[in-house]
Order: sequence, then structure tokens, then C-alpha cells
Amino acid sequence: MNNKLDKPQNVRSEDAIDKHKLSVYLAKHLDSFNIADNLDIKQYPGGASNLTYLLGWNNQQVILRTAPRGANIKSAHDMGREFKVLTQLAPHFKYAPRAINMCKDKSIIGRDFYLMQKIDGIIPRKKFPMKVSTQDAQQLCQNLINVQASLHDIDINNTGLEDLGKGSGYIKRQILGWNQRYKNAIIYDSLPASNLMKWLEEHMPNDDKFSLIHNDYKFDNVILDANNPTKIIAVLDWEMATIGSPLMDLGCSLAYWIQKDDSPAMQAIRMMPTTIDGMMTRQQIIENYGEKTQTNIENFDFFYVFGLFRLAVIVQQIYKRYAEGKTHNPAFNKFGEIAKVLIIQAEKFI
Repeated sequence: MNNKLDKPQNVRSEDAIDKHKLSVYLAKHLDSFNIADNLDIKQYPGGASNLTYLLGWNNQQVILRTAPRGANIKSAHDMGREFKVLTQLAPHFKYAPRAINMCKDKSIIGRDFYLMQKIDGIIPRKKFPMKVSTQDAQQLCQNLINVQASLHDIDINNTGLEDLGKGSGYIKRQILGWNQRYKNAIIYDSLPASNLMKWLEEHMPNDDKFSLIHNDYKFDNVILDANNPTKIIAVLDWEMATIGSPLMDLGCSLAYWIQKDDSPAMQAIRMMPTTIDGMMTRQQIIENYGEKTQTNIENFDFFYVFGLFRLAVIVQQIYKRYAEGKTHNPAFNKFGEIAKVLIIQAEKFI
């Protein structure tokens, strides 16, 4: 099964970390690390927002999470916030990796970072690294819904995370905020998306339920058991977690869910294995979630359109950083076109 596990690669030059400074820090804060140990630093290639490294020495491994250089979107790159979420959530949500150490001393690697538990398993990317039967695909979809629903079911007042978000007025804040972020991220070749932004502002439903939401819940942010790939054992990337609308959370998840009958343009940007036989359609996921949580999903269109637009904005923000030379990761070269595909999908849907 080892060949199926998510493997880190050599660190990209623009994301390099000073090994000596980090070693000194680890020696002071981790009992298992000695300054004489040979620290090995690798980087996971997945993800386009915050950076994830694997630190290894002797037979020990931990994960280091930090923001990319040049990032100026504080809420999406607040390592202290993500560390707090993991720490407070752990007793209530068995899928949260264990947070180990938080560092706000920017002299170590140039920005805040935190260390967390390394969990071995399969992270689903564009293709599964093994054969998945139709029955297993169906079960995995069900498990994905169950885990998200269980997060939404947590009593926030028992977690100490009551101040993570404002709750009331969440939908309006999201629409107005993401509309403005898109306007700020537009460059010479961007779509204006004026009608889409206007539609979102005119069709906002009332806030009727609040819960703890992940805000980026999708296949490549979960870890599957290598010996039972339908079983989810961890949920990653909590930087955008907040208190908000659970249907907004599901809508954002479905923005990534490309199914067999989507347009060729959508198929071309697929990054997760959602088109294999047995995978639920978006509508089946919506209905399944509604039944499990006893939630009214009759007017779900708004939430899916918002999810598409929000993803387009995230992609556009990254593309602008690339266009301005603040990052040189070649993977970001096509992000401007991906943003357009998502906006067109949302506009067609409305």
C-alpha cells in the first residue's frame, strides 16, 4: 500500500526554508529532536494556498504548515487561527489532526508556522492510486457526506470556538466580501462577472442556521485509510474554518464536484476523482445531505452558484499573485483560465 500514499517532493526554490534555523527551533521545542539530528525537509505538491512540508529525522515525522511568501490575504493564511481550530476541535471531532506547536517568531522561516501530527494514508487527487469499485465509490461518497454533516452537528458552545465567526449575517458578509475580493483581483484579461455578482446580491437567502464549517471540504483535503480506502481518517487544511451557514459549506464543496455530464471545459479543470463509476451526482449529494441532517434543500441553487464563484475568486487571487511575479509556481499559469471556466459555469447555471 505504500505506493498509494501521498508523497512529498523536494522543496521548490521559492519555498525554501533555512534548515539550520528550523533545526535550532525544533531542538528547543520538541523533546524528540536533537540539534545533532539530520533534518530532512520535503514539500507536498498539492494545494495552492498555504504550504505543507514534511519534516523528518531518525524515525520521526511531523507536518509544518505556513503561508506562502507574498501572501497578503490574512484570513486565509492565519496560522495561529488554524492552530487554534485544530487544538480546540480535537476533543469533539476525531478527524482533526493533532496540533503540536505554534511558532510566531518570524525570524525562523520568515513567517508564522505550526507543527502538526503526520497521518499516513491516501489523499485522493485527480485519480485514485488504486482501483475503486462502483460500490466503494458510493460508500466513499456517503462517508464524505457523513463526516461533513458530523462537523456541522458539533455544539459550538462546547468547543471554545464561539469567537471564530460572527454567525448572524454570515451569508451577506460572504457575498459582499467575495464580490469585493474578485473586483480587487481582476487584471487585464479577467471576466467582469458583473451580472453574476449582482445575481448573488439579489438572491441572498436569510440566515437560518449556523454551525462550525470547514469552508474547503473536498476530496483532496481528506485522508483515507490505506487498507480501507472508503474510510476517512482525517480532515486537513482548516485555515478557512469559521462559524457560518452549513449549506454554504456544502455549496463550496460541490464547486469542486465535477460530474460526467459537465461541459468539456469543466472536465478539463477537474482535480478530483468525481467522475468514476459509482460517484454520486451533485444532486444526489445535496439530497443525501438534506435527508441526513433534516435540512431543507429546495433552494440549493444559490449555494452552488456561490461555491463556484468563491472558488473562481480564490483561483483568480492566486493567478494575480502569479501575474505580478509574487509567486513563480508554474502550476498557477493556467489559473486565470480556470477562474473563467468557473464563472461561465456559474453564469450558465443562473
